[in-house]
Amino acid sequence: MRKLIALLALTPLLIAQEPKRPRVLGVAHIALFVSDIEKSRAFYKDFLGFGEPFKLDKPDGSLSLTFIKVNDRQYIELFPGLQPGADRLNHISIQTDDAEAMRAYLGSRGVKVPATVPKGRIKNSNFNVKDPDGHTVEIVQYEPDGWSLREKGKFMTSARISERMLHLGILVGDLNASRKFYGDILGFHEIWRGSRDSAVLSWTNMQVPDGEDYIEFMLYKDLPEPDKRGTAHHICLMTPDIAQAKAKLETRSGLYTKPMEIRTGTNRKRQMNLYDPDGTRVELMEPVTVDGKPAPSSNAAPPR
Repeated sequence: MRKLIALLALTPLLIAQEPKRPRVLGVAHIALFVSDIEKSRAFYKDFLGFGEPFKLDKPDGSLSLTFIKVNDRQYIELFPGLQPGADRLNHISIQTDDAEAMRAYLGSRGVKVPATVPKGRIKNSNFNVKDPDGHTVEIVQYEPDGWSLREKGKFMTSARISERMLHLGILVGDLNASRKFYGDILGFHEIWRGSRDSAVLSWTNMQVPDGEDYIEFMLYKDLPEPDKRGTAHHICLMTPDIAQAKAKLETRSGLYTKPMEIRTGTNRKRQMNLYDPDGTRVELMEPVTVDGKPAPSSNAAPPR
């Protein structure tokens, strides 16, 4: 009996010592491998109008990666060296307000984490974990002396076709496993499900717990070949008026030769798909449906 009483007295203390999840503020960036860095720069900078606030070089002086700035907290990272037949996705990143607390929390939930949280080359605290599909997920905290905050308010002009990355799309094979990782552990919550037809579920949108950005699970039964994943692994940029965005891009038409077609998606929002030089899809999308009413979620079963 004394042992039971002692155990019961200790239980609240043990619970109190379990790490709590720090905030997940939003989608920070997507990192892409590219085959021709100058063509990619022309697409993201000259055509889409984004700035390039900083870059990192290798010891031999060649480019390691460069940063394309959407806004003060969201970037597109470009890594030269895409090999023929390879996946264009390097990693995705989500922002937290306490990287060390997140490392401790994820470790307590059975996620494999590093022993410490280092500062990266641009002086932000970050570490990597793997999601159930093997995607690298970088956890980042913007530090006061980091380059992101150093360039706050800079490299953002009216040339930008968008001021916000609304979501990232990634391929997901096991919906339940991904919902456990992103939902149960990281705190994301589902906001919508969509289908190309009534038989099979195609997409599930999972929103960060402490912001409005989301990750779109692109569900599959059979995984596409690595070099055929650039329409599923995608970037969605929000624009308040897709027709105005198209007109703006048409003034830069010499930089882009593919058709630009506005359509209404399954989510009943107007959108337009663009493709970077390696075929990675960049989706422009309005934030609301065509009539202001929410699109109903699909009840279809996942493909796997």
